[in-house]
Amino acid sequence: MDKDFYNKLNMPVIAAPLFLISGPKLVIECCKKGIVGTFPALNQRTSEGFEEWVIEIKDELSKFESETGIKPAPFGVNLIVHPSNIRVKADLDICVKHKVPLIITSLGAVPDIVNAIHSYGGLVYHDIIKKRHAEKAAEANVDGLVLVTAGAGGHAGLKNPMAMISLIKSFFKKTIILSGCISNGRDIASALQMGADIAYMGTRFINTKESMAEDGYKEMIINSSAEDIVYTAAVSGVHANFLRPSLEAMGVTEEVWNDSKKLDFGKDMAEAEAKAWKTIWSAGHGVSSIDDNPACRDLIDKLKAEFIDSIESQKANLNFSENDY
Repeated sequence: MDKDFYNKLNMPVIAAPLFLISGPKLVIECCKKGIVGTFPALNQRTSEGFEEWVIEIKDELSKFESETGIKPAPFGVNLIVHPSNIRVKADLDICVKHKVPLIITSLGAVPDIVNAIHSYGGLVYHDIIKKRHAEKAAEANVDGLVLVTAGAGGHAGLKNPMAMISLIKSFFKKTIILSGCISNGRDIASALQMGADIAYMGTRFINTKESMAEDGYKEMIINSSAEDIVYTAAVSGVHANFLRPSLEAMGVTEEVWNDSKKLDFGKDMAEAEAKAWKTIWSAGHGVSSIDDNPACRDLIDKLKAEFIDSIESQKANLNFSENDY
């Protein structure tokens, strides 16, 4: 585990980079409250706009530290490193220029990219849904693996989280980050109990005041349960979890979402993905426990209280004498 990075956190949580949803406001508020805030580079339509966001986040966090004396948590950027992303080199150069503390790579683990981030002391976490993806990422010398397991929003896997952690830890000895239906503080504690070092939370942060999600999106999450989540490749060619009502609203029937198509983001990946995800909304199974739209700071305070309470409860439950058995 990256102890220096871990020790900068108030709670072992990364707010996942949410496509079209995570922006500077959400990232900044997360970091101020001591958890890692992240966003996808492609949430800005151009590399120039992406750099403006990076500068804004750095400036606001520096100002916060100067005014309060509190050191904020590090922030991170998600880079899609699939060859179809024509912006990857330009966006990577910006990350290196500004020494972004954490890079989360998706759809490919590229040693040259890892080396570039390591050149200034940055960390690279790579998200995976299968063992072979993890093995390739380990060979590329990433610092951590984000295990995207069953129930996660976005491009989720299908593995049980306990089985996945055991499988990956059998050969990967660095940081393990767990994703998949982590919605409250007790879930965070459970992730650590299962062997993860950090919890990765996405869906829960859609319904915050600082997210860029539309009001209708947030309302649909509140009104949905795990039964309303559809796992399909019909939206962009890569399997992901989506809200059934949003699929149906766009005329995507069960017959269509049970079909799949080849991965093809087109010439301009950002434009193609944005078009697909703008009106068909993604979420994980954690929607079952979301019924509000809090400010980010209030949500994180609640998560921490639940996290501490869960740990204390576990300690109490372990306080048995030998005569109890």
